[in-house]
Amino acid sequence: MVQVCLNGPRTAADGTAVPLTPGSMADSAADAVAAGATDIHVHPKTPCGRDTLSPKVLAETLSAMRSRVRVPVGVTTGVWAEPDPAARLERIRSWTVLPDHASVNWHEPGAEEVAGLLLERGVGVEAGIWSGTDGAERFSHSPLGPKVLRVLAEVTDTDPSSAVACARRLLSDLGAAHGRPVLLHGEDGGAWPVLRLAGELGLATRVGVEDVLTLPDGRWAGSNAELVAAGLVEYEAGRRGAGSGR
Repeated sequence: MVQVCLNGPRTAADGTAVPLTPGSMADSAADAVAAGATDIHVHPKTPCGRDTLSPKVLAETLSAMRSRVRVPVGVTTGVWAEPDPAARLERIRSWTVLPDHASVNWHEPGAEEVAGLLLERGVGVEAGIWSGTDGAERFSHSPLGPKVLRVLAEVTDTDPSSAVACARRLLSDLGAAHGRPVLLHGEDGGAWPVLRLAGELGLATRVGVEDVLTLPDGRWAGSNAELVAAGLVEYEAGRRGAGSGR
């Protein structure tokens, strides 16, 4: 599985490859799926480009995307989109159009409650476990752990020389991860080395302008589709490296 992360908290200042409107997100998603993505993670945006959990914006975004693609679509529930835990729950209760899944960062305040509400509403939960946080420890003790859709092992070390070692430590901290599938990914300078490691280990991964704006050769990516196409090549290189005993 290769998930495309369409935009994240990035803004227009990060370049034209970042889709910010429902229409541009739908276009970008369709192109990324055509390039080989099998799942989508998106941050719905207000007209001014801010991440939001607004039911109106969520409905517009999901409807636009589902008119173009037939793969699962997930959204963020990150604290930056709604800092107050109680307000975050209220937003999720008010959703009229539901995503297929939603990511919940386990180190954030109110994570258990958010995940529980999503599961009650029939939305799959991606447990976001960030390196450099206590997310892995919290998740290991969570009664909801066996119920999540998958674990997003998120490597926050952006140094290409150390990101892989950080990824291995994170996976070790996760242990059996309640027996749930693990999606491993990095960001910025660590994105491509960690993606290749995911290929080597046979884990799901993701790529897109949320995680990285440049291609493996250092050129700026023109689109999410371009990143997905490059990601599939890099993933296969990781698999071949594992097969050769490297």
